[in-house]
Amino acid sequence: MWGTSSEDGRALRREAERVVNEVAQELRTLDEGTSWFSALSPVGRQAVLQEAAGYAMQAHITAADGREGVVRSGVKPTANPSVMICMDPPRYGFAGLPADEHVTAFRVLVSAFSVADTRRRQTHCKGTCGHSWHNMPPW
Repeated sequence: MWGTSSEDGRALRREAERVVNEVAQELRTLDEGTSWFSALSPVGRQAVLQEAAGYAMQAHITAADGREGVVRSGVKPTANPSVMICMDPPRYGFAGLPADEHVTAFRVLVSAFSVADTRRRQTHCKGTCGHSWHNMPPW
């Protein structure tokens, strides 16, 4: 699935979790996260898109979150990833998009995740959160 050993796959998943959550918490800019993502192999990019889609599902992204995320992402609203995230319910098949759309998919997905995750941190986890990914130190 990851195109690497299981140990490498776990390392990539941990790195993806860190980078995506740092972008969501504004500890890293979207452009910095996109640069990290762009440097991955095509298989690595697909794996990160699958992982980030899982985070997005857990954050319960709404179509409104998707629309706000598209604006934040700087991606055209008519691009495939933008249309997918704005559907009700959102579609998460970003890893299945053509490779030339992976960077825009990452930008849209992480931006929409950031909107939804911020909302959840302010409502469900406010003051009582024990999730390690909601309490990340600056890098």
